[in-house]
Amino acid sequence: MDSPIKVVSHIGGGGGAIGAGKSARKPLSLWPGMYHSPVTNALWEARSSIFEWMMDAGAAAGGPQQPQTELLTKTPAQSRTSIVYKFATDDILREQYRDPWNEVRIGMLLEDLDALAGTIVVKHCSDEDSTTRPLLVVTASVDKMVLKKPLRVDTDLKIAGAVTYVGRSSIDIQIEVTQVDQDGDMHSEPVVLTANFTFVARDSMNGKSAPVNRLSPETEKEKQLFGEREAWDKLRKRKRQEQSGIFENVIHKLSNEAERLNVLLTEGRVFSDLPALADRDSILMKDTRLENSLICQPQQRNLHGRIFGGFLMHRAFELAFSTAYAFVGQRPCFLEVDHVDFLKPVDVGDFLRFKSCVLYTQLHNPEQPLVNVEVVAHVTRPELRRSEVSNTFHFTFTVSSDALKNGLKIRHVVPSTEEEARHIVERMDAEGLFD
Repeated sequence: MDSPIKVVSHIGGGGGAIGAGKSARKPLSLWPGMYHSPVTNALWEARSSIFEWMMDAGAAAGGPQQPQTELLTKTPAQSRTSIVYKFATDDILREQYRDPWNEVRIGMLLEDLDALAGTIVVKHCSDEDSTTRPLLVVTASVDKMVLKKPLRVDTDLKIAGAVTYVGRSSIDIQIEVTQVDQDGDMHSEPVVLTANFTFVARDSMNGKSAPVNRLSPETEKEKQLFGEREAWDKLRKRKRQEQSGIFENVIHKLSNEAERLNVLLTEGRVFSDLPALADRDSILMKDTRLENSLICQPQQRNLHGRIFGGFLMHRAFELAFSTAYAFVGQRPCFLEVDHVDFLKPVDVGDFLRFKSCVLYTQLHNPEQPLVNVEVVAHVTRPELRRSEVSNTFHFTFTVSSDALKNGLKIRHVVPSTEEEARHIVERMDAEGLFD
């Protein structure tokens, strides 16, 4: 059973709008930033109301809140949540999400998907006991999400999701984005995008991993999703153990990798040693790079006081899109988010640098050439003369069929250093492109 959340597209609207009195009574720690989209604001309003109720009830009960002592068993239906974007009738909401080509802004949608996933996790982890202190849940990763067709900004859109699998302290959420066809066929809501998020739970006092409520799937689809995610989780753990253990075929693997690196570096050496003879259909990876920087502001924080992961995905997507645009020479078409890793938290006041490049292209299908763009976020600390990676993002774009018919050609991207070549090999291995 869906738990719908109402979206208010403008301040001062009726029915579910956040009034000044209601916001003013909240503790400052429950105020998210003011930057975010109306959908994200609605989701966080729902989430903060859960925390607010628990804090008020806990204060009335007296004494400090304690960690959850007994885990519950919940069903996916108990966490299922949905939001409908009333684009067809809400002019203001439509304008807030419209891109220059009259489609939905993907960056804003990624922000909303992360907010929805977080709200679903909070619902699953809550035991509705006022004496239990809430867990701190953070986004760990985002798996492949594929856009099947462009999202229209003049047609209602729905996002809905639920918990699909839980480990000891990890929670997997699947979200589906659906949009009714323009002919108004209400019997079919085609799924245009599916997203899988993984969150991890931490004790809000000591920051250590915390166990989460169990999950009991009920329907056949829920059981299937549970089985698939369980198998994926076991595979991920097995690969991690193999990487940390002793490999039996080290020599063979090193030889195979060296051969692949040499193939990738061959053309790059021509660019370096004989640039006048280099392939004009290729370009060095370093020549595709873009970068931007920002100081993280309080308006971009989440309910836990740190920079909202959806905001980071939003900014990374905008840079990736620009990188693909500059590389292709035509407006790129977004296809998928391959993978996102949240490695370290980003705090208010951090100096954040986003660096992007076209990592590789896949040109074997002339009707749909693929451009893989990587964006890496670095938290830079000038006072300490230090920089560390906080997030990595991988996006795939293509170009329109009309551009291809008009003779547009996508260039090969080649590495100029062994480090770049090794990075390409690692990413292709992760995508299974060398299997």
